[in-house]
Amino acid sequence: MSLAAYCVICCRRMGTSAPPLKSHTYWREIRNLIKFTGSLILGGSLFITYEVLALKKSLTLDTQVVEREKMKSYIYVHTVSLDKRESHDTFSTVDVEDHECPVWLLLRKSRSDDRAARLQAVQEMSEAHHWHDYQYRIIAQACDLRTLTGLARSQESDLRFFLHPPPLPSLKEDSSIEEELRQLLASLPQTELDACIQYFTSLALSESSQSLAAQKGGLWCFGGNGLPYAESFGEVPSATVEMFCLEALVKHSEIPTHCDKIEANGGLQLLQRLYQLHKDCPNVQRNIMRILGNMALNEHLHSTIVRSGWVSILAEAIKSEHIMEASHAARTLANLDRETVQEKYQDGVYVLHPQYRSSQPIKADVLFIHGLMGAAFKTWRQQDSERDLTEPVSEDETKYTTCWPKSWLARDCPALRIISVEYDTSLSDWRTRCPMERKSIAFRSNELLRKLRAAGVGDRPMIWVSHSMGGLLVKKMLLEASKKPEMKTVINNTRGVIFYSVPHHGSHLAEYSVNIRYLLFPSLEVKELSKDCPALKTLQDDFLEFAKDKHFQVLSFVETLPTYIGSMIKLHVVPLESADLGIGDLIPVDVNHLNICKPKTKDAFLYQRTLQFIRDALAEDLEN
Repeated sequence: MSLAAYCVICCRRMGTSAPPLKSHTYWREIRNLIKFTGSLILGGSLFITYEVLALKKSLTLDTQVVEREKMKSYIYVHTVSLDKRESHDTFSTVDVEDHECPVWLLLRKSRSDDRAARLQAVQEMSEAHHWHDYQYRIIAQACDLRTLTGLARSQESDLRFFLHPPPLPSLKEDSSIEEELRQLLASLPQTELDACIQYFTSLALSESSQSLAAQKGGLWCFGGNGLPYAESFGEVPSATVEMFCLEALVKHSEIPTHCDKIEANGGLQLLQRLYQLHKDCPNVQRNIMRILGNMALNEHLHSTIVRSGWVSILAEAIKSEHIMEASHAARTLANLDRETVQEKYQDGVYVLHPQYRSSQPIKADVLFIHGLMGAAFKTWRQQDSERDLTEPVSEDETKYTTCWPKSWLARDCPALRIISVEYDTSLSDWRTRCPMERKSIAFRSNELLRKLRAAGVGDRPMIWVSHSMGGLLVKKMLLEASKKPEMKTVINNTRGVIFYSVPHHGSHLAEYSVNIRYLLFPSLEVKELSKDCPALKTLQDDFLEFAKDKHFQVLSFVETLPTYIGSMIKLHVVPLESADLGIGDLIPVDVNHLNICKPKTKDAFLYQRTLQFIRDALAEDLEN
């Protein structure tokens, strides 16, 4: 605009001024005008060009910088097995900034040949709570199997260390999860199986989801195949077929060669799909965890289990408020963790404490054995009829706990390893899980003794804690161990036994069951509790002599109140004279048979007396 104004002024001057006397004056003014205009145009052009170039430069991204940042945030690795990756010490050659060095140094340290250095690296990773998201992802994508498992078993680990499981393969066209489960089950070997595995397998394969739904009411008729399951499945009818198949797969997964078949046929991915689908069904998730824990007993399957994404699921489950979910996840992770765990935890053996890696040295074991119709967790809950295991534990576990050995005893005696055992029992053959299963106390004691020895029981001083029929199993296990040289450490390291209402001389429940045997059809376990059972009398006489010879410390509790069996029957299950072993203290308590092992509070006499016995019996071992 300034250029245009100047031209207008010049033109006006030329138009209004008098004609020059000389022509050279006119041309001089024209030249001056051209010089000024040219210089103005040239300067403006240069200024505009400079501004355009500067703006372009400011808007241009440095692609090398972007690529470097991407490389810092993500690590792209070739698809190779974890076993091969573990043998190489390869890291990205990216230009790492100073504040990134600790991450890479910890990764390198976690692959050290020095075991102590590896453990320290995992501990330092688990204690890191100030990193950025991408730094956790660096660890998640670059760490090896040992490190990932160690992080999952570290209590303070951030869940961002664990990648989401890989996408699951799509189901086959015109197929369903139930059909896939049956196909997986059918692909497993069907010969040379014990009676119960054959029973569960044939039952799952012979029933369809439609017939099961239609026969739901018919399952209650006597003799129906599904009678044992009708009550427990009533709340989740959609999961009935899956439960039949899962029960069979649990049995198959106890056989190592069958575990290989399950993995080869996509069982890990199928179980993961089922686990995510039934997040609101604890029974389904429990059996899936049992299968996975059994498969983790086979070390050659560890890398496959990790690659399938199960570790991230387990890392979250072990932090659950639900005791059952956390304990099943802890068992599987312990079987995967060969870096710090030498023992192997078979189906039915659960560590209540410590469930994570710990710097606390373990000096002794306490083993909890439930009784008839009991379980590894619910038997040892606090006395409160209105709560159950599906409810989350309150923030203050000193007020209420669904498992007092895990909450109270572990806090009062942190140097103990606390193990709880689970096995199937039934009052009646009508309700037995497997009609072909007739397990005597002698059979069960040998089975449990084998599992406990695999878990390292006998390597440390220990106390046995038992309820009802569980006490008979403890007596039988100790007698059997005394006859086997390889079990000698179990006897030598037993410091004492606690009996909660154990029927050493028989139970009124067995007498009642025999009187109505044509209606109840008492199970073998119940029959062995009758006062006139020769095996029971022999067990009592042999153990009494054995315990006196070994100088075991013994503490016995017995109920004084009757117990309601259903809504109609009231029985004093274990009377005072039957609970008297013949040695040790016998303490009557004003509770019924079910609550004799369930203290009302942490300050209750039942718990405090139990705690005192454990501390006294293990005093020398805990001090060392």
